[in-house]
Amino acid sequence: MNTDYRYRNPYPLGASIEGEKIRFSYVSRVPGAGSRGILLYDRKSGRLLDKLPFSGGERAGSIYCKWVSGIDPASVTYQFYEDGRIIVDEYAREIVGNVPYGKERKSEDLRAGILTESFDWGDDRRPGLAYGQMVCYCLHVRGFTKHASSKVQNRGTFRGIEEKISYLKEIGITTLELQPAYEFLELSGGEEQAEGLPEGTVYAKELQREKKINYWGYIKGYYYAPKASYAASDKPSEELKELVRKLHANGMELVLQFYFPEEVKRGEIADILRFWVLEYHVDGFHLMGENLGAELLAADPLLADTKLWYYRFDADAVYGRGGRTHYPHIAEYNDSWMYDMRRFLKGDDSTLSGALYHMRHIPEKAGRIHYLTNYYGFTLADLFSYDFKHNLENGEDNRDGNSYNCSWNCGEEGTTRKMRIKKLRCKQVKNAMCLLLLSQSTPLIFMGDEFGNSQKGNNNPYCQDNAVAWLDWSRMDKNSEIFTFWKQLAAFRREHPILHPDREFRLMDYAACGYPDLSYHGQSAWKPRMDGYFRYIGQMYCGKYAQRPAGEEDDFLYVALNMHWEPHQLALPKLPRGMQWELAFATEEAGEDADEGGSELLKNIAPRSISVYRSVDVAVRIQERGGKNRDGTRRKARGNENGS
Repeated sequence: MNTDYRYRNPYPLGASIEGEKIRFSYVSRVPGAGSRGILLYDRKSGRLLDKLPFSGGERAGSIYCKWVSGIDPASVTYQFYEDGRIIVDEYAREIVGNVPYGKERKSEDLRAGILTESFDWGDDRRPGLAYGQMVCYCLHVRGFTKHASSKVQNRGTFRGIEEKISYLKEIGITTLELQPAYEFLELSGGEEQAEGLPEGTVYAKELQREKKINYWGYIKGYYYAPKASYAASDKPSEELKELVRKLHANGMELVLQFYFPEEVKRGEIADILRFWVLEYHVDGFHLMGENLGAELLAADPLLADTKLWYYRFDADAVYGRGGRTHYPHIAEYNDSWMYDMRRFLKGDDSTLSGALYHMRHIPEKAGRIHYLTNYYGFTLADLFSYDFKHNLENGEDNRDGNSYNCSWNCGEEGTTRKMRIKKLRCKQVKNAMCLLLLSQSTPLIFMGDEFGNSQKGNNNPYCQDNAVAWLDWSRMDKNSEIFTFWKQLAAFRREHPILHPDREFRLMDYAACGYPDLSYHGQSAWKPRMDGYFRYIGQMYCGKYAQRPAGEEDDFLYVALNMHWEPHQLALPKLPRGMQWELAFATEEAGEDADEGGSELLKNIAPRSISVYRSVDVAVRIQERGGKNRDGTRRKARGNENGS
């Protein structure tokens, strides 16, 4: 075994193959330390093969670098050492020794592997979807398919997700957001597992007290390596790349969550993100942590077309003051939409105007990710089944998790046999789905909410690697009504570009077409009421402000919202000549409508329900009915049913 002591470029850091040699680059974290070097092990047996010290001439700044020849990179693993302390390479492309999932490991048990395989990306291209085109799906790699009901061959893995791509397309998903999929110690216990966690995080204190599964993974990790226990084979890097390539081939995107404690320097964060873009072709990142320098990351030239999600951005600092950017890649990702819309769904006072703002708001130079549920908090089904969190299984006497959920059990805590309550819960889930997909910014749904998955009232399953947090796919059949409604609603949003514009509506007739892009209506058309005690309103979207892919104008749409516990009437404005209103769908249909009032059509809206109407061509409808009215008489197309 020979070593080359000549100084050369030490980048990239970690271990890299260069011709017939392997370059090892190590960043020292202890100034003035004595001995430093490399430990080489046999990959199969774990036997120590050699100990290679760094010499003083192999240093540039804080980086120690050595070229080693005469070894097979596929047959060895390695660690660094410094002053007698064993250190796992934080730049390792592969971590060996952290499988199977949930097996207790200490950091010194982990060894870094040297990637030797090359990956054929073929003609892979990132879809580059605009925020208005996206419907996002947040999932946990293991929890998504680990349950036996998932019926995939490779449960709880990257390949398990790949097996579900056709399903995700069926439900209208364009973009996947994965909870941490980089390598981390899910079970190490004590202070080591909590190291780097900011004070006050949802599970930092508990992890310090006892050994407990860190199911979520929001701790400092090995940021350059995919999590080995999330792979079905011994090649996690290859599996994740295959997943990305398959998603892209289906026009879908992958966004990865990265949690960075304050000890990770901003420059290191930028290097990590660049690596995942270049090596794994990922489409974006959800940045988590404080003081990350989000604007500096967003201004990085290499990340200019990579989606970056964060709590907040100063868009002017990223794009400059003045006009809009042609393709905003940043997006706000915070809970403001969630809590206000949950209160509106409950029927709380003084929530109507806020809900309308949230439904239309799109930042001027950024995207906005909105959601009603996420990995933390109640699932969508539990949101309407529990008034209180039920986290006893977490072992913290129900003290953990958020007590402020804005949830409503609809009359009985937990499961029930009462049909009245079950029907109300089903309707509330549908109402929630409507608000999610009929809002103009980018919707995100948490895994399983599309078919009513439940976590039994646990709103903080950070340590639940079991059926509490795993997605139970059998509920798809049990809640087929909800699942079917979600698919229809997702298709409706996709078919109507007026529902997902690239900028916020102006509430003006700036196209001089006779209608504003978006308008509000009450019991009389054009006369909305938004007093604190009002919980119902009509929204009309003018299809002339959006074009379908073939170039034709979109339909007029009218969304009737009634979150009151009593029925109300709402007026639908007169449409252009030759058009009439038709019910597209409703979460609950009301009784017979009132008589037409002049140029307005009054519609009864059932309690706690949402109805959506669309404009149709009268002549087309008559032709579809064989040239006859609904009562069977012959009819000519005379314009709007409202009297135009």
